Amino acid sequence: MFGLIKKKKQEVRDRTIYMEVFGDNKVSYRVTSGKITCEDAEIITYGVEVENSRTGQREVIPDFSRNIEDAVDFAEMLIVGRTPPFRLYNHALNYLMISI
Repeated sequence: MFGLIKKKKQEVRDRTIYMEVFGDNKVSYRVTSGKITCEDAEIITYGVEVENSRTGQREVIPDFSRNIEDAVDFAEMLIVGRTPPFRLYNHALNYLMISI
């Protein structure tokens, strides 16, 4: 039997740029810091953004990790691999597969 499940949408608030690197492939890689509210507690979360300045294409994972070291390590992996924005989610899944 199927039923309807209601789930609160959690949005990342107060986002700020923690780190930004402009690669030689004209792509900006950013690690952002923000807050989400979970059960009346504020939790700091770190996201990753990749933006191509030539095409304007941009992909964002606003709540990639609660650990800054994981977010920075993932961003470094993207920079070294010269990852374009449309490949962000594929690389995120690969990174999570390795880190878990």
